[in-house]
Amino acid sequence: YKRQAFQQCKRALKTDAEAQGIDPALAAVVLDEVEFQPRVIELDRRQPEFTQTFAQYYNRRVTQTRVDRGRKLLEEHGALLDRVAQKTGIPPHYLLSFWGLETNFGSYFGELSVPASLTTLACDGRRGAYFSKELIAALKIVAAGDITVERMQGSWAGAMGHVQFMPSSFLRYAVDADGDGRRDLWGSVADAMHSAGNFLSELGWEPGFRWGREVLLPKGFHFSLANGKPRPLTAWADLGITSVGGQPLPRLDLPATLRVPAGHDGPAFLTYHNFKVIMGWNRSEYYGLAVGRLADRIAGAGLLHREPSDDGVTLTRQVIVQLQRNLNILDYPAGKPDGVPGPATRAALSRFQLDQDLIADGYIDQEAIDQVREAARE
Repeated sequence: YKRQAFQQCKRALKTDAEAQGIDPALAAVVLDEVEFQPRVIELDRRQPEFTQTFAQYYNRRVTQTRVDRGRKLLEEHGALLDRVAQKTGIPPHYLLSFWGLETNFGSYFGELSVPASLTTLACDGRRGAYFSKELIAALKIVAAGDITVERMQGSWAGAMGHVQFMPSSFLRYAVDADGDGRRDLWGSVADAMHSAGNFLSELGWEPGFRWGREVLLPKGFHFSLANGKPRPLTAWADLGITSVGGQPLPRLDLPATLRVPAGHDGPAFLTYHNFKVIMGWNRSEYYGLAVGRLADRIAGAGLLHREPSDDGVTLTRQVIVQLQRNLNILDYPAGKPDGVPGPATRAALSRFQLDQDLIADGYIDQEAIDQVREAARE
C-alpha cells in the first residue's frame, strides 16, 4: 500500500471528520499518529478456508468451562444483572451468554488500536464508506471523554470492550450506568451489561419469552419443513413435535421456525422472535443458537438431548462454491456462488433432496455434495 495514498486518504478523513463536527485538533492528534496496518487488511481478507459445521462451532463455544464460569458470575453480579433486567427486560443469563461468547467474560478484548484499524480499513476501499463512518463514530466517543485514544483498543474490525460494540453501536446504545460520567465498556462491567441490555431491548426483545427450545421430531418427519417459514407453535404440535421430555408443546399462537443445523441426525430447535433479536447482534444462525443454549445452560439447563456429533467433515469454500454452481445448473437457485452455505443454499439443497426422495434436511455433507455433483453431470 503506497504511503502517499494513505497520507492523502488520512487528509480526506480529517476533512470529513471536521465537516461532521469533530474538533480539528482532535482529528489531527488521532489521525497524524495512525500508521497503516497490513495485519488488519490480512485479517479482513482472510475468510476462513474451511467452513465449520454446527458441531464444530457449537462444541468449541458452549463448553462446560464457560457454563461454570457463567454460573459463578451470575452469583457474583446478581444484583447488577437484576437491575439491568428490570430496566431493559433482558434476563441475566442472556447478558452473561453474550458476554461469554464475545470476550470470554472480559478476558480478551482485542489489542489493536481501534482508530488505526478503522483508518486502515476506511482507506482500503473494499468497505471504505462503512469504516469511514465507524472512524467518525470512534472520534466522537473520544471527544465525549468516554475513553482516551490510547485505551481505545479492540478487534481488527474495530469492535470494542466487554461486549464488542462497533463505535456506531456504542454511540447509539452505550450507557453510563455507574454514574462516573463516562460510558466505559472496557473498565466498567455495569456500563457494559446495561449497554448490552439496552441494545437488545432496542432491537425489539420481547420480555417474558425465551429464544426458542430444543424439540423432538416424530418418526417420518418431513424435513423439508425445516429452515423455512415460521408457523404457530400449535401447528408444529399438530405435526407431532414435542418437547425433549416428550411433553406436548404449549398450545400458543406463537410463530416459530424449525431449525436442524446439523441435519436429521442432530438436534432440532424451534426458535421464536427473540432468536431474530439475537441475530440482530450477529447474523449467524450458529451464533444465535450458541447464545440461546449457553444462556439456558447458565440458567441451569442440562446438555442437549441430541448433542451434535462432530463427524470430522471439513468443507472448503471451494467445495461449497462448486455445490452452489451445480445446484444452480440443476435449476435449484442457490444464489451467487460465494462459498458461504447460507439459507438460500440449504433451501436449494433441500428442494433437490425432496425431488430425489432423499431426507430433505438441506444439510451439507459429503454425501449431499456427491449426489448433487452426480445429478449435474447427467
